[in-house]
Amino acid sequence: MPIQQPSNQINETNLDDVLQISNVFVNVSKGELAKSGDLQKAFGTADVAEVVKEVLKKGEVQVGEKERDHDLSSLRKEIATLVAEKCVDPATQRPYPVGMIEKAMAEAGFSVKQNKTAKSQVGSFLIHSNLTLTNLNFDKVSECIKLLQSDSNLPIQRAKMRVRVTMPTADSKRLRERIIEGAEKVEDDETGQEEWEVVMLIDPSQFRVINEVLQKECKGRGRIETMTFSATANT
Repeated sequence: MPIQQPSNQINETNLDDVLQISNVFVNVSKGELAKSGDLQKAFGTADVAEVVKEVLKKGEVQVGEKERDHDLSSLRKEIATLVAEKCVDPATQRPYPVGMIEKAMAEAGFSVKQNKTAKSQVGSFLIHSNLTLTNLNFDKVSECIKLLQSDSNLPIQRAKMRVRVTMPTADSKRLRERIIEGAEKVEDDETGQEEWEVVMLIDPSQFRVINEVLQKECKGRGRIETMTFSATANT
Protein backbone atom coordinates (compact mmCIF):
# COMPACT_ATOMS: atom_id res chain seq x y z
CA MET A 1 0.00 0.00 0.00
CA PRO A 2 2.52 2.67 -1.07
CA ILE A 3 1.17 6.15 -0.30
CA GLN A 4 1.53 9.00 -2.80
CA GLN A 5 0.37 11.92 -0.65
CA PRO A 6 0.18 12.85 3.06
CA SER A 7 -2.65 11.17 5.00
CA ASN A 8 -4.02 14.51 6.20
CA GLN A 9 -4.88 15.36 2.59
CA ILE A 10 -6.71 12.06 1.91
CA ASN A 11 -10.45 11.50 1.99
CA GLU A 12 -12.53 8.42 1.31
CA THR A 13 -13.40 9.47 -2.24
CA ASN A 14 -9.87 9.53 -3.65
CA LEU A 15 -8.22 6.36 -2.33
CA ASP A 16 -7.51 5.12 -5.85
CA ASP A 17 -5.60 8.34 -6.50
CA VAL A 18 -3.24 7.89 -3.56
CA LEU A 19 -2.71 4.12 -3.53
CA GLN A 20 -0.59 2.30 -6.05
CA ILE A 21 -2.00 -1.06 -4.88
CA SER A 22 -5.14 -1.50 -2.76
CA ASN A 23 -3.72 -4.32 -0.64
CA VAL A 24 -2.25 -4.53 2.85
CA PHE A 25 1.17 -6.16 3.12
CA VAL A 26 2.93 -7.82 6.02
CA ASN A 27 6.22 -7.45 4.14
CA VAL A 28 6.01 -5.25 1.06
CA SER A 29 9.56 -5.97 -0.11
CA LYS A 30 8.74 -9.71 -0.27
CA GLY A 31 5.24 -9.12 -1.61
CA GLU A 32 3.71 -10.91 1.39
CA LEU A 33 0.05 -9.98 1.82
CA ALA A 34 -1.65 -9.79 5.21
CA LYS A 35 -4.07 -12.64 5.87
CA SER A 36 -7.72 -12.00 6.69
CA GLY A 37 -7.24 -13.41 10.19
CA ASP A 38 -4.34 -11.07 10.85
CA LEU A 39 -6.38 -8.08 9.67
CA GLN A 40 -9.32 -9.11 11.85
CA LYS A 41 -7.08 -9.46 14.88
CA ALA A 42 -5.22 -6.19 14.36
CA PHE A 43 -8.02 -3.95 13.08
CA GLY A 44 -11.25 -5.63 14.12
CA THR A 45 -12.24 -6.13 10.49
CA ALA A 46 -11.03 -8.16 7.50
CA ASP A 47 -12.40 -5.58 5.05
CA VAL A 48 -9.29 -4.40 3.19
CA ALA A 49 -10.86 -1.06 2.22
CA GLU A 50 -11.66 -0.26 5.87
CA VAL A 51 -8.18 -1.33 6.98
CA VAL A 52 -6.63 0.89 4.32
CA LYS A 53 -8.60 3.90 5.57
CA GLU A 54 -7.48 3.19 9.14
CA VAL A 55 -3.84 2.88 8.11
CA LEU A 56 -4.02 6.12 6.13
CA LYS A 57 -5.56 7.94 9.08
CA LYS A 58 -3.25 6.66 11.81
CA GLY A 59 -0.23 5.08 10.13
CA GLU A 60 3.19 6.52 9.43
CA VAL A 61 4.86 6.66 6.04
CA GLN A 62 7.85 4.32 6.00
CA VAL A 63 10.82 5.73 4.11
CA GLY A 64 13.90 3.78 3.03
CA GLU A 65 17.31 4.83 4.33
CA LYS A 66 18.57 6.07 0.96
CA GLU A 67 15.36 7.97 0.29
CA ARG A 68 15.41 9.44 3.79
CA ASP A 69 19.02 10.58 3.41
CA HIS A 70 18.18 12.17 0.05
CA ASP A 71 15.14 13.93 1.51
CA LEU A 72 17.11 15.24 4.48
CA SER A 73 19.89 16.48 2.19
CA SER A 74 17.36 18.23 -0.04
CA LEU A 75 15.62 19.73 2.96
CA ARG A 76 18.91 21.01 4.41
CA LYS A 77 19.77 22.59 1.05
CA GLU A 78 16.36 24.23 0.87
CA ILE A 79 16.69 25.62 4.39
CA ALA A 80 20.12 27.04 3.55
CA THR A 81 18.70 28.64 0.40
CA LEU A 82 15.87 30.26 2.35
CA VAL A 83 18.30 31.59 4.95
CA ALA A 84 20.56 32.98 2.22
CA GLU A 85 17.59 34.77 0.66
CA LYS A 86 16.65 36.46 3.92
CA CYS A 87 20.00 37.26 5.49
CA VAL A 88 23.09 39.34 4.77
CA ASP A 89 26.62 39.91 5.96
CA PRO A 90 26.31 42.85 8.42
CA ALA A 91 29.58 44.38 7.18
CA THR A 92 28.78 44.39 3.46
CA GLN A 93 24.97 44.14 3.55
CA ARG A 94 25.29 41.51 0.84
CA PRO A 95 23.86 37.97 0.89
CA TYR A 96 26.06 34.96 1.56
CA PRO A 97 26.41 32.08 -0.92
CA VAL A 98 24.27 29.09 -0.02
CA GLY A 99 27.40 26.99 0.50
CA MET A 100 28.63 29.29 3.27
CA ILE A 101 25.25 29.09 4.97
CA GLU A 102 25.37 25.29 4.83
CA LYS A 103 28.84 25.25 6.44
CA ALA A 104 27.64 27.60 9.19
CA MET A 105 24.60 25.37 9.80
CA ALA A 106 26.93 22.38 10.27
CA GLU A 107 29.19 24.43 12.55
CA ALA A 108 26.23 25.52 14.68
CA GLY A 109 24.92 21.95 14.88
CA PHE A 110 21.63 22.71 13.16
CA SER A 111 19.60 19.52 12.96
CA VAL A 112 17.22 18.96 10.07
CA LYS A 113 14.03 17.28 11.26
CA GLN A 114 12.28 15.29 8.59
CA ASN A 115 8.86 15.76 10.17
CA LYS A 116 9.19 19.53 9.78
CA THR A 117 9.19 21.46 6.54
CA ALA A 118 11.98 23.72 5.36
CA LYS A 119 10.12 26.96 5.98
CA SER A 120 8.89 25.89 9.40
CA GLN A 121 12.51 25.27 10.32
CA VAL A 122 13.46 28.80 9.31
CA GLY A 123 10.69 30.11 11.53
CA SER A 124 7.84 30.26 9.05
CA PHE A 125 4.53 28.53 8.54
CA LEU A 126 3.67 26.70 5.34
CA ILE A 127 1.75 23.87 3.81
CA HIS A 128 3.96 20.82 3.37
CA SER A 129 3.43 18.01 0.88
CA ASN A 130 6.22 15.53 0.10
CA LEU A 131 8.85 18.19 0.87
CA THR A 132 7.18 20.66 -1.53
CA LEU A 133 6.95 24.22 -0.22
CA THR A 134 3.78 26.08 -1.09
CA ASN A 135 3.25 29.03 1.20
CA LEU A 136 5.40 31.44 3.16
CA ASN A 137 4.85 33.55 6.27
CA PHE A 138 7.47 36.18 7.15
CA ASP A 139 6.18 36.89 10.68
CA LYS A 140 8.41 34.55 12.69
CA VAL A 141 12.14 34.82 13.34
CA SER A 142 13.67 31.60 12.11
CA GLU A 143 15.02 28.90 14.35
CA CYS A 144 17.89 28.40 11.95
CA ILE A 145 18.90 32.06 11.79
CA LYS A 146 18.81 32.32 15.58
CA LEU A 147 21.13 29.35 15.86
CA LEU A 148 23.54 30.74 13.29
CA GLN A 149 23.64 34.05 15.13
CA SER A 150 24.32 32.43 18.48
CA ASP A 151 26.36 29.30 17.72
CA SER A 152 28.29 29.87 14.49
CA ASN A 153 31.24 32.09 13.60
CA LEU A 154 29.41 33.54 10.60
CA PRO A 155 28.31 37.15 11.13
CA ILE A 156 24.72 37.24 9.93
CA GLN A 157 21.64 39.40 10.24
CA ARG A 158 18.19 39.54 8.75
CA ALA A 159 18.00 41.52 5.51
CA LYS A 160 15.98 44.70 5.61
CA MET A 161 12.56 45.05 4.05
CA ARG A 162 11.82 47.86 1.64
CA VAL A 163 8.24 48.97 2.29
CA ARG A 164 5.88 51.68 1.10
CA VAL A 165 3.50 53.25 3.60
CA THR A 166 0.63 55.46 2.49
CA MET A 167 -2.11 57.30 4.37
CA PRO A 168 -4.23 60.44 4.04
CA THR A 169 -2.21 63.62 4.48
CA ALA A 170 -4.40 64.62 7.41
CA ASP A 171 -3.44 61.45 9.30
CA SER A 172 0.25 61.81 8.45
CA LYS A 173 0.49 65.06 10.39
CA ARG A 174 0.03 63.15 13.66
CA LEU A 175 1.44 59.75 12.69
CA ARG A 176 4.48 60.50 10.52
CA GLU A 177 7.04 60.38 13.32
CA ARG A 178 5.63 57.14 14.71
CA ILE A 179 5.87 55.52 11.28
CA ILE A 180 9.42 56.54 10.41
CA GLU A 181 10.96 56.14 13.88
CA GLY A 182 11.55 52.43 13.24
CA ALA A 183 13.11 52.95 9.80
CA GLU A 184 16.71 52.06 9.07
CA LYS A 185 16.63 54.49 6.16
CA VAL A 186 13.96 56.72 4.62
CA GLU A 187 14.40 56.60 0.83
CA ASP A 188 11.44 58.70 -0.27
CA ASP A 189 9.05 60.96 1.64
CA GLU A 190 6.36 62.79 -0.28
CA THR A 191 3.37 64.71 0.97
CA GLY A 192 0.61 65.48 -1.50
CA GLN A 193 -2.63 67.32 -1.06
CA GLU A 194 -4.56 64.11 -0.42
CA GLU A 195 -1.97 61.44 0.44
CA TRP A 196 1.35 61.00 2.23
CA GLU A 197 3.73 58.30 0.98
CA VAL A 198 7.03 57.10 2.40
CA VAL A 199 9.40 54.42 1.12
CA MET A 200 11.86 53.11 3.68
CA LEU A 201 14.04 50.22 4.78
CA ILE A 202 12.99 48.53 7.99
CA ASP A 203 13.91 45.52 10.07
CA PRO A 204 11.31 42.78 9.41
CA SER A 205 10.20 42.99 13.05
CA GLN A 206 8.97 46.54 12.41
CA PHE A 207 6.44 45.47 9.78
CA ARG A 208 3.93 44.32 12.37
CA VAL A 209 4.51 47.38 14.54
CA ILE A 210 3.77 49.75 11.64
CA ASN A 211 0.80 47.69 10.49
CA GLU A 212 -0.73 47.80 13.97
CA VAL A 213 -0.39 51.59 14.06
CA LEU A 214 -2.11 51.87 10.68
CA GLN A 215 -4.94 49.56 11.69
CA LYS A 216 -5.52 51.30 15.00
CA GLU A 217 -5.06 54.92 13.99
CA CYS A 218 -6.07 55.07 10.32
CA LYS A 219 -9.05 52.71 10.46
CA GLY A 220 -8.58 51.33 6.96
CA ARG A 221 -7.29 54.54 5.38
CA GLY A 222 -3.60 53.63 5.58
CA ARG A 223 -1.65 50.70 4.18
CA ILE A 224 1.82 49.16 4.16
CA GLU A 225 3.14 47.05 1.30
CA THR A 226 6.37 45.11 0.88
CA MET A 227 8.37 46.20 -2.17
CA THR A 228 11.33 43.87 -1.62
CA PHE A 229 12.21 41.61 1.29
CA SER A 230 15.95 41.22 0.87
CA ALA A 231 16.72 44.88 0.42
CA THR A 232 20.18 46.00 1.53
CA ALA A 233 21.00 49.26 3.19
CA ASN A 234 23.29 50.50 0.45
CA THR A 235 20.98 49.89 -2.51
